[in-house]
Amino acid sequence: MHAANERLAVRSREAAVMLGISTRTLFTLTKNNKIPHIRLGDGERRAVLYPVEALREWLRKESQQQPVVD
Repeated sequence: MHAANERLAVRSREAAVMLGISTRTLFTLTKNNKIPHIRLGDGERRAVLYPVEALREWLRKESQQQPVVD
């Protein structure tokens, strides 16, 4: 269950910080549909949100697919 103050989704800058990547890398992943995201609205007022739980699951899956480097 989620705490009342826990956000369900974040915007790009916060998502990049949470993941420890640059916003440019996040935008590239988003553009190529490699990371979970939701586009809301249309035109200039369009927003892209990143669902927090989906990001956590994506990161778990990505970390399992990557070889361990010593």
